[in-house]
Amino acid sequence: MEYAVKSGIPEKQRSACVVVGVFESRRLSTAASRLDEASGGFLTHLLRRGDMDGRAGQTLMLTNVPEMVCDRILLVGCGRERDFGDRAYHQAVTAAANALQESGAVEAISYLSDLPVKGRDNAWRVRAAVLTTGNALYRFDRLKTDSEKPRRPLRKLTLSVPGRRELPAGERAVVEGRAIANGMALAKDLGNLPGNICTPTYLAEQAEALAKEFPALKVEVLGPKDMEELGMGALLAVARGSRQEPRLITMRYDGGGRGDKPHALVGKGVTFDSGGISIKPAAAMDEMKFDMCGAASVFGTLRAALELELPLNLVGVVAATENLPDGNATKPGDVVTTMSGQTVEILNTDAEGRLALCDALTYTERFGPATVLDMATLTGACIVALGHEAHAVLGNQQGLVNDVLAAGRTAGDRGWELPLWDEYQDGLKSNFADMANVGGRDAGTITAACFLSRYAKKMRWAHLDIAGTAWNSGEKKGATGRPVPLLTQYLLDRC
Repeated sequence: MEYAVKSGIPEKQRSACVVVGVFESRRLSTAASRLDEASGGFLTHLLRRGDMDGRAGQTLMLTNVPEMVCDRILLVGCGRERDFGDRAYHQAVTAAANALQESGAVEAISYLSDLPVKGRDNAWRVRAAVLTTGNALYRFDRLKTDSEKPRRPLRKLTLSVPGRRELPAGERAVVEGRAIANGMALAKDLGNLPGNICTPTYLAEQAEALAKEFPALKVEVLGPKDMEELGMGALLAVARGSRQEPRLITMRYDGGGRGDKPHALVGKGVTFDSGGISIKPAAAMDEMKFDMCGAASVFGTLRAALELELPLNLVGVVAATENLPDGNATKPGDVVTTMSGQTVEILNTDAEGRLALCDALTYTERFGPATVLDMATLTGACIVALGHEAHAVLGNQQGLVNDVLAAGRTAGDRGWELPLWDEYQDGLKSNFADMANVGGRDAGTITAACFLSRYAKKMRWAHLDIAGTAWNSGEKKGATGRPVPLLTQYLLDRC
């Protein structure tokens, strides 16, 4: 898919399709008004006839419009103008992308990027349009023998900017939006693959493939023997019930100065989670292939950073394993020693993500990171607390948490802070080890973060629980690619 920016009046565009917005009730946007005037009131006549009223998500494709040099005009409903914010803009762009894909128009110019969105400038609108269009057109059909592909798919989308002065910022916005969309697509692909294909070894192979595509990326992969030598008893405990060997994957990109500390991204990569001996209910267990979406977001963010050639140093660490029941599997009540030397009583083998991550966090210390962000589909309690809209964000340094939240607001990929007070640490007390791997039913997302905080004391660290945001269930089941936009924006803000 090719994207471009352009400044020009809509009625003069020689294009397969010109896209303009219509607000409720039948209120033409500025670009639509120009087309209406040039066509002798053709659009106004259609709206008065009741063909469209501008409700959010509506589309109306017009052909043979009088006095127009374009082949088609696509009217997109935008809802009430006074309520036109981020969500309404994304809805309008998504509706336009789907309509264009079905229309047979291989290229189009959109004036939706000229619509006033509350608190957003033109560059944001351009970037959001590229990213949203990429999301709308994403399809995962590589495992289907007969995939349904458009006969004439949309190949180029040009986005309008008000004048020539806005072209440089618009062009940069296109580059950023495309890179983030590509990163999200990679994260979605990895998340959507089933556990019999996307194994820990497969993730390691994908890291090597990414390094071939971007030679600036350096990859190191550790296996079980390496983990034993390092004392990674927690990560190895998770892997004991699986025939698939675990992998600790490190990806390094040195785009900054030689002495600059890297920013670290650490991802939970449980490629399938049955719960282990503490086995999960059968219903919806297939969705536990998505339990590696934290790792997938590390891959996706690194890809975006590499494509953008960001001027900073970056390290991605992925703890990849399966969690399955077996005669050799870890049992409730077992005590293991982590790489940090701390001991853990494993009361619930289905709280495995924090066990894999704690050793990964300790390993990350060796890079002397400026900041550390970990991402994990960690707790069902996060879904109870925040639903499927916001990532839970917790950390040991308020400034870092604020930076993460600000990046999410800018990217439209929002998080919400939960407390990480010392009072919650008492929930992890154990009679037989330094700590238990679970607390009680209360504040499960917070006590899970408390567990991880014990392995991040030497670092500026924040944790994103993405259990409610990493994938969709039901009819639209599939990985979302989040929080790649938030993470990439966080890195952009550091540049």
